[in-house]
Formats: sequence, C-alpha cells, structure tokens
Amino acid sequence: MATTKAQAPAGPSRRWVALFFIGLAQLMLVLDATVVNIALPSIQGDLGVSDADRQWIITAYTLAFGSLLLLGGRIADYVGRKRTFLIALLGFTAASALGGAAGNFEMLLVSRAVQGAFGALLQPSALSLLTVTFTQPKDRTKAFGIWGGISAAGGTIGLLAGGALTDYLDWRWCLYVNIPIALVAAIGGYTVLAESRRVGRARLDIPGVLLVTGGLVAIVYATTRAEADGWGSTTVLGLLAAGAVLLAVFVFVESRVAQPLLPLRVVADRTRGGAYLAVGLAVIGMFGAFLFMTYYMQVVKGYSPTKTGAAFLPMAVAVLVSAAGLSTRLMPKFPPRALIVPGMLVNAVGMLWMITVEPDTSYAGGVLISQLLLGFGAGLVMPVAINYATHGVDHGDLGVASATVNTAQQIGGSLGTALLNTIATSATVDYLASHDSSPATAKQALVEGFAEAGAWAAGIIVVGALIVAALMNTARPDQLGADTGAGTSDDAEWPEATDGKAALADDHGAEPLPAHT
Repeated sequence: MATTKAQAPAGPSRRWVALFFIGLAQLMLVLDATVVNIALPSIQGDLGVSDADRQWIITAYTLAFGSLLLLGGRIADYVGRKRTFLIALLGFTAASALGGAAGNFEMLLVSRAVQGAFGALLQPSALSLLTVTFTQPKDRTKAFGIWGGISAAGGTIGLLAGGALTDYLDWRWCLYVNIPIALVAAIGGYTVLAESRRVGRARLDIPGVLLVTGGLVAIVYATTRAEADGWGSTTVLGLLAAGAVLLAVFVFVESRVAQPLLPLRVVADRTRGGAYLAVGLAVIGMFGAFLFMTYYMQVVKGYSPTKTGAAFLPMAVAVLVSAAGLSTRLMPKFPPRALIVPGMLVNAVGMLWMITVEPDTSYAGGVLISQLLLGFGAGLVMPVAINYATHGVDHGDLGVASATVNTAQQIGGSLGTALLNTIATSATVDYLASHDSSPATAKQALVEGFAEAGAWAAGIIVVGALIVAALMNTARPDQLGADTGAGTSDDAEWPEATDGKAALADDHGAEPLPAHT
C-alpha cells in the first residue's frame, strides 16, 4: 500500500487561493491547444510554411504533450507535485518566449515541441495537486466543477484570444501571452501550494516510457498523415499497426515490472475506465466543432479572426453555466453515469445540428444552436468525468491517474480531429467532383463535408455513451459505502474521500499514515 509524504493540508481560504493558481495554469494549457489555430494563416504567410507542413505547428505540440503525459505524471508522483508544477511553469514560459521570437519554421516547431513536453509535466502535477488539496466531498465537488469548467471552456476562450491577438497585435502574441500567465501561476503556486509526493526511491519504467511514447507517437502521426495520404495508404496502416503493437507490448510489460509507468489497476477500475473513455470521446465533439466552425465562419461566412473568436463565446458561456451551475450541484446527488451519459448525448445532438447548416444559414439558426448544445453537454461530462478519473486511486498513483485522463483528452482530440477532418475532406472532394467549380459550389462543398463529419462524430459519441452507461456502475455518493461489502472495492467509496489526514505527514517529517483505500 503506497504512501504519500506531504505538508499539512492548507486551511479553507488558502485552499481556494491555491485553486486559483492551479486553475490559471490549467487555463494556460487549454488556451494553448486552440489559441494558435486561428493564427495559422498569418503564421504560414510570415514564416513561409507550405500547406503540407503547416499542420506540424499544431501536431508538434500534440505529439509531445500526449505521448509524454504518463511520464510526466509519474515524475510528479516521485519528484514532488509542487516542485514539478513550478519547474513545468518556468519551462513552459521559456518555450513560449522562444516560439514568439521564432525567425523560421524549424525554430517554431522546436518551441512547440518543448511547450508540449513541459505541458506534459504541468497538467498531471496540477490535477494531482487539486486532488490532494481538496479532500472533503463538498469542497472537492465545487473545486472539480470549476476545474471542469476551465477545461471545457478554455479552448473556446483560446479561439477568441487567438483572433483578437492576431488581428490587433501579431500572431507571436499568441505565444507571448503565456509568459505573464505562467509567471503569475508560478509565483502564486510557490507561495500557497503544499508539497506532496510518493514516498520511496523513484524507479522510472524506461521500457514503459519508450513503448507508450513510441506507440502514441505512431498513432497520432498516422492520423496526421491520413489527411494527405488517406486512411488506406500503406504508410498510415503501417504506422497504426506499429502503434497498436507497441501499445500491446506496453500493456504486457506494465503487468510484469515492479514499478510500472502506468499500473494497470489504475485503468482496470470500471469507474476510472469509464471516466477516461468519456473524456476521450467527449472532446471529439468539441475539437471537431472548433475545426469546422472556424472554417465555416471564416471561409464560408467571411468573418474576421476576431469576429470568429467572438462567435465562439456562447459555447464558453454554456460550458460554464452547465459545469459550475448544474454539474457541481447534481454531482453529489446522482451516480456519475446519470450526468455523463446525458451530457454525451447532448453533445451528439450538437454535432448532428451541423447537418442543418447551409452557406446562407444565419448564425443564430446554425452554429449558435450547435455551440450551445455542445457547451451544455461538455459542462455535464467534463467536471464529473475528471472528478471520477482519480476515484479511489492510491495516493501514490495520483500523478499517473491524473496523467491518464489528460492523455485520454489529448489523444482522443487528436485522433478524433484527424478522423473527422479526413471524412469532411473526402465528402467535399466527392461533392466537387459531381458539380461545377463556382465559388458558391465550393462553399456548399465545404458545408457538405462538415455535415457528414458531424454525423459521424454524433454516431461515435452515442456509441461511447452506451459503453459508459454499461461500464460506469458507480453508485451516487450518498450511497457509497452503504451497500453490502462496501469498502472492498474502488466502487465503494467517494472519490478520495479522506479526512484530510490520510497519507499526509506533518511539517516535522512524521511517518506518513497509510492512504485511504
């Protein structure tokens, strides 16, 4: 039974101040996933990037981030979550400064990859700090509701910020904007956060690191190649097969080593497994909407970058209202699937609404309705799923459990976006092949592609919702522990329901108490 060494828990007011700085770091990471998107045309023209290579401005960040998250979570567990949090913030600041000053494409790619690497350290350390800071169910519910709202709405805010910064300043400020945010989070975090780490000597699972990183890189790279080469190409199929083999070997290795990078017990639990699946599939709708609506509004409707970013604000509002106003109140009263499954179904309806959108459809009658549905659904899914992603996990595995849910989000978003973009592109090409080549036809072809991709996304999310409904059988919090045999499994407890003393040592270095399991 693993233990965690930590400073004494912070007082109530100090915990909420800590949440502000942890949330600020999370907001920066989520912003960075989308803030560059609207600036891509400006970056491409300024640095002379080809159409084939421009995707790497996004992919370099995603590959590094998604493939190194598990390692980042394990480093946070052993090195110290506060220490890792602060180091990652400073590294992210330096990488952002390098990217903003980039004089060529290669320098920008290096900076984006370094950003992703430090992001892979920052996100799991931030989420695990949140978990050990808020241990009481009532406060934890509020904290995770706020965190989920930031996670779900940050991408939309990033699109707004990216448009405004590109229009009124320069695309480089899409990277420079991280510097003040990261510095404020680092200074505040150093002041108010308490340190916690896994007790014992760190033994990093190097074979596991290489296998999971290689497998995820191969799969994500295959999805980026599929847009140009097609899903049936030898290159794409070979990469997908190689990635699958590497991940299968990773699972085998993890079941054999003494201190695995990803203990299989973390993902084998039905509650946590359902939470990871829900997060991975829910972001398909969000990321797909960001991509299609951005092109629809700028290319089909002729919106400026700033107007496009502002047009996404209703989605952010819907997320915040749903997450902070609804999920946090319902989470203690209902089992998780009672919120997650309806949220995913609402997301699916939001993607299906894309079928009704035409080139001359008004904003209010088209993308606005889709945004509101997607935002409301995400606000139901994300806070609950992220809360239960560390459900019942040993305190020594908090970092890796936090990393796993973030990996699900990054890889799910990457795979989903690549798949939907390929479907949309193929549908657009097919439409153009059977129609004339007028500008009006070109716009209609884009809309046809977006509609078909939206239908596929809805189908994927519905299937995922059915799986989560069958898999995630956790009782509502006030019933946890009341059933026969409660306390014998992860399903028989409120997530991390401790009294704030379990697994914590005092400031004098007393022997840590065993974690609550």
